Amino acid sequence: MSETLKAKIKEMLVRQLKLQVRPEEIEDDSPLFGEGLGLDSIDVLEVVASIEKEFGIGIRSQEEGERVLTSVNGIAQYLIEKGFKG
Repeated sequence: MSETLKAKIKEMLVRQLKLQVRPEEIEDDSPLFGEGLGLDSIDVLEVVASIEKEFGIGIRSQEEGERVLTSVNGIAQYLIEKGFKG
């Protein structure tokens, strides 16, 4: 899996959610919600909108979101599955 893509995802999360961590401090497989980064349901909307804006790929259902928005690795894998080449 592309380290460059994962770095872009981390930078997007920190910037869009105004997180108080540096992108490189986010573990690839750390949970985004709950005990990981501690994101909440309001953050979900921001993350989904940011993924669509930055990568041109949308998350179209709650089920898809629950599967994808687990970790940086989960988002990266989804983008690759959907054909993102960046």
